[in-house]
Amino acid sequence: MNLFVERLKKLIQETGKSQVQICKELNIKKQALTNWKTGYSEPNIDDILMLANYSNVTTDYLLGRENI
Repeated sequence: MNLFVERLKKLIQETGKSQVQICKELNIKKQALTNWKTGYSEPNIDDILMLANYSNVTTDYLLGRENI
């Protein structure tokens, strides 16, 4: 499993929110988030920025380029 998928799952879990709630807040389809979490597809750069901002982490952390 790639590091992005692992970190995305962890960050989603840490919110304590349902996937549906997160998707509503981010205005994305549930299927998109599911595909990213399973590694079936990858988000584009705009979505990576959105996920990083939402999770209050850097894009480098989300992409596995740094550990903090």
